Amino acid sequence: MRSARVWAGLLGVEQAVVEGVEFDPVESVVVARVRVRKGASRRCPHCGRRCARYDAGVRRRWRALDVGVVRAVVEADAPRVSCPEHQVVVAAVPWARHGAGHTRAFDATVAWLAVHTAKSAVSRLMRVGWRTVGAIVARVWADTGGCEDRFDGLRRIGIDEVSYKKGHRYLTVVVDHDTGRLVWAAPGKSAATLQAFFDLLGPDRAAAITHVSADGADWISTVVRRRCPNAVRCADPFHVVAWATDAVDRVRRQVWNEAIGRGAGRRGVAVGAARQVKNTRWALWKNPQNLTDAQQATLAWIAKTHPRLHRAWALKEGLRLVFTLAKTSPPAAVEALDRWIGWARRSRIDVFVDLQRRVSRHRDAILASIEHGLSNGRIESVNAKIRLITRMAFGFHSPDALIALAMLSLGGHRPQLPRR
Repeated sequence: MRSARVWAGLLGVEQAVVEGVEFDPVESVVVARVRVRKGASRRCPHCGRRCARYDAGVRRRWRALDVGVVRAVVEADAPRVSCPEHQVVVAAVPWARHGAGHTRAFDATVAWLAVHTAKSAVSRLMRVGWRTVGAIVARVWADTGGCEDRFDGLRRIGIDEVSYKKGHRYLTVVVDHDTGRLVWAAPGKSAATLQAFFDLLGPDRAAAITHVSADGADWISTVVRRRCPNAVRCADPFHVVAWATDAVDRVRRQVWNEAIGRGAGRRGVAVGAARQVKNTRWALWKNPQNLTDAQQATLAWIAKTHPRLHRAWALKEGLRLVFTLAKTSPPAAVEALDRWIGWARRSRIDVFVDLQRRVSRHRDAILASIEHGLSNGRIESVNAKIRLITRMAFGFHSPDALIALAMLSLGGHRPQLPRR
């Protein structure tokens, strides 16, 4: 085998002829001078059409995978061509994407490492900048995501939002319930953001969606009702129970305010008793089977000293029981839900009276969740992995880089190492 072919294999340059290799001692880099083979030359980078040469362009370099411990670059002429459709553009080269400064093999290796390890480690190992890693990931995803129809066969979806940065920065995510894949994500948390997904999906495919699970956010319900009128809307049980948990905490704060004399009652209870009320939070939040002995004692103390707060806790557990029954007996769960609504309505606890109105407003979606056994469990799992990706990367300057990495990691199109 000739040395030129060996170097072509080492550097990952395809459809190219290696004319020479030398070591630059000033920059401490191996420079491989190559030229594109005749059959692959003068191609438009957008449509692949063979075009007339416009001018000689300039001499360019592309970063290649290191040769041992030494950096390597590929150097070649980059002439411009005149495409009938895309006008004057730089001719495509087979070893790199258009506009990229790295070879395809280099891009693939960086993308694979970014999916499996921390962004800072990738930056140091590959000797590229932090932002360059994000740009390469976005470039690889743009190339990978266009090769397959992500929305093909989409029938049951879950919609949620996840925080990715301080200052109320959110991503809206859509997950396929049947495959568990992340199919779409975009920065923002609004009806306009979700509308963009359905615009991309198209009316025919939107009409084919049969089930949509989400929390009770009005902006999600409004868009889904308008764009997927035939879909069954399922309320996520976790979020419904979280409404009740939040209501219990609001009652706890009311009781605490009264205990320290700042509430409406101003009963002037001792500071020690007020501190006891403040420290009941975890006993009220946790499921009964998970309570420690001390927390069970705290709950018994609440039942004796603060019956209204204990009644609020019982209402929370009653709503949780609805979804526990749904796993074994959906008809019993429906009956329990109706009884809970009546109980909360008569509870004389203003927070839970408001909550039962909210539950009644979403009753159809809650019943659909009970009937079809659909929740946002898959979506919450994907959200947790997106948060992990963010932490491993120590944050992202741009949501586009985070979305690209999340799609590569969770969208079913994980990058492969070159020649593996």
